[in-house]
Amino acid sequence: MTLTRLILRSSLLRAPPTTAIISASINLQSFSLHSQPSNPTFPVPVSSLAFSLAEEATAECRHRKHLPRIVPPLIVPGRPLGGGRPKRDPNLPDTISDLVEPRLSLHNRVQSLIHAGDIDNASAVARQSVFSDIRPTVFTCNAIIASMYRSQRYTDAIALFIYFFKQCNLIPNIVSYNYLIISYCENGEVDKALEVYQHIKENAPFSPSAVTFRHLTKGLIDAKRIDEAVNWLWKMLCGKSLSPNVTTYRMLIDAYFKAGRVDEAMEKFTKMVEAGLRVIPTYANKWFSELIENGKIVECEPILTKMGKSDPKPDAATYDIVIRALFGACDYETGLNLVQQMIRYGVGEWPVLKEYLLEQQQVNREGLHQPKAGSLAV
Repeated sequence: MTLTRLILRSSLLRAPPTTAIISASINLQSFSLHSQPSNPTFPVPVSSLAFSLAEEATAECRHRKHLPRIVPPLIVPGRPLGGGRPKRDPNLPDTISDLVEPRLSLHNRVQSLIHAGDIDNASAVARQSVFSDIRPTVFTCNAIIASMYRSQRYTDAIALFIYFFKQCNLIPNIVSYNYLIISYCENGEVDKALEVYQHIKENAPFSPSAVTFRHLTKGLIDAKRIDEAVNWLWKMLCGKSLSPNVTTYRMLIDAYFKAGRVDEAMEKFTKMVEAGLRVIPTYANKWFSELIENGKIVECEPILTKMGKSDPKPDAATYDIVIRALFGACDYETGLNLVQQMIRYGVGEWPVLKEYLLEQQQVNREGLHQPKAGSLAV
């Protein structure tokens, strides 16, 4: 055994683990340096893992432990070689990620002026920013157009849309078009609103929304073009796989009542119930009252029964209106069936309705009125 190996073995046995590793590394390095051949053409590689202090060895071990096991690729698929964000299609409207830094500051400034009621100054700031380096986003444009619409300045809202999106070549989104359509409708220019809808279908990179159809339906109804609102827009709603909502149904039903077309109104209300749309009690009470005033008392019972089969149930006020009308028409049997429905569904009875039923029971006992069938036991 050579002298070097003896020294190495003794250092490993006596020293602690970390110190032994350092000493062994130093001894090996010194041994390799002294045992290099004299020929420089074939140099012997020297180990670079030699440390002079225990802290350096510990730090190196800790560093190597935290190194990633898998080196990430230099080129990620789908990411441009130059780095940074990919370029956005200039034919598409702004997204929420574009509302950052100076453009966000501009948007907040315009919104602050709108909330302060200074709409004209907000409009001036938004219009002047088009010629600066910080062009407004579509959200800023929509905010000022919406404020003009809410202030019933429909002509100014239309003019701002034309300025931003036609003269200054900003790209509108569906919200921008919806404000333009409702502004045309409220301004009595329904035909222009229909032209905007046709333009969206043919040129926009998106489809009309349910709000678009609702605005057009309201505009046609206000223009007393109910048949066109039903036959054309209703067909387009179904063709676009957009389910008509409660607001659309209510607008059509109210328009039918105003035109005296009670049967069509009743048909649309029945469709709304069959579609499972929620009918709020306030509107149900109004609708049943309209139906009773037009002499459709008997038709109320099957519709109310169908409403009771789904949730949410009609409230006690709705039952009260229909039951009183049936009792007034001497249809006691149908009225009692509705009372039993109230008890079965757990709707409960109004104290006023209970008093009315007791009065009818007293009248029945005195023989002033004869019921069709059954008795009026509460």
